[in-house]
Amino acid sequence: MSLVHVSDDEYTDESGAFGSTDEETLKINKETICKIQVEGAASEDGRTPSIWDTFAHAGNLPDKSNGDIACDHYHKYKEDVQLMAKTGLEAYRFSISWSRLIPNGRGAVNPKGLSYYNSLIDEFIIHGIQPHVTLFHYDTPQALEDEYGGWLGTKIVQDFTAYADVCFKEFGDRVLHWSTLNEPNVFALGGYDLGFFPPQRCSSPFAVNCTVGNSTVEPYNVAHNCLLAHASAARLYKQKYQKKQHGLIGLNIFAYWLVPLTNTTEDVTATQRATDFYIGWFINPLVFGDYPEIVKMNAGSRIPLFDLHESELVKGSYDFIGLNHYNTLYVKDDLDSLKTYQRDLLGDMAVKLTGLQTVPAFLMEHLGYKIKMRYSCLTGMELNWYSLFTLAKGGSSIGDNILLTKACTLYPTTNKSSWQPIKAREL
Repeated sequence: MSLVHVSDDEYTDESGAFGSTDEETLKINKETICKIQVEGAASEDGRTPSIWDTFAHAGNLPDKSNGDIACDHYHKYKEDVQLMAKTGLEAYRFSISWSRLIPNGRGAVNPKGLSYYNSLIDEFIIHGIQPHVTLFHYDTPQALEDEYGGWLGTKIVQDFTAYADVCFKEFGDRVLHWSTLNEPNVFALGGYDLGFFPPQRCSSPFAVNCTVGNSTVEPYNVAHNCLLAHASAARLYKQKYQKKQHGLIGLNIFAYWLVPLTNTTEDVTATQRATDFYIGWFINPLVFGDYPEIVKMNAGSRIPLFDLHESELVKGSYDFIGLNHYNTLYVKDDLDSLKTYQRDLLGDMAVKLTGLQTVPAFLMEHLGYKIKMRYSCLTGMELNWYSLFTLAKGGSSIGDNILLTKACTLYPTTNKSSWQPIKAREL
């Protein structure tokens, strides 16, 4: 299986505070990975299929690969962790396979799955590596997908919270950093609008590789349930576990940094609109308790609204928000798309996006360029939402199947919106 290996950069100290300027406290070399990419043992020891298994076995990946074996981390985790320790790794963010821990998606816990994750976490602790856990990384148990449509159904909130409860109870004495969801904005778009991710739901004319789905409404419904599930799990953690376990909980959002193609008022306004749709779609409810006004206006009746209880549940339901930033796009205004009666989220956004193809590849990959874009991304997020952000994931490609990982450590100064690069090295 062709894998992409990325580097995570963590910018908060152990308490999650920004007040300290102690470089040694703030500096963490961190890696991240998704279980479907590395774990393997897809049908061993009680694990049942996830939607990623179904998607891959249907031949939907370009190289027709699947996660049945992957890196065989399930069997080789001890030697893997030893290698991590030799590189000087200080933290590792990994996802738990929901369908390994709770094979039916709800109900009985799989003892062998529980034993595996306990052993894995203990191995990290033994080698001085902080385990950071992601609860959901695009791998809904197929059993729940079949029963009620997975994240399209409101039952997912209760089932996800129960799954999270098991994780907090069993692993929270050693895990102090929890991400409920990884890139739910990509999951909603890729899985329910464009159909290039599982569960591969979409509709024409927005995508043509799906047999079921509705691209005009399903991404909004899935995002809504993702936010409610995150908030429910976060509230549970804060009320039941945080005081005793002293951990932090949040989630990770995929964050393009968006730049106006020109300095015209139209393109500048379009850039803010695109930011509201791509990022504010999730961050605005977390910070303010509601979707951005432009998102609600352009989506109209196709986007579900929060009632008062839901708004209060979602607002402030995090200790941190992680930004997974890989690249930057130019934005051009395209209000004509709003004249189309049938629209998906990208049509509602009413922009045209252009990659930075005009910048030579070697310059794009230059570390200074990456630092500048990440600096812009972080400060821009804080100026928009006045909240606590960490750059959770980033990487640099140097070929079709190779990715050069760079740990770029930034620290916050006493001015929360001012970030300075202090160290960069290749792992």
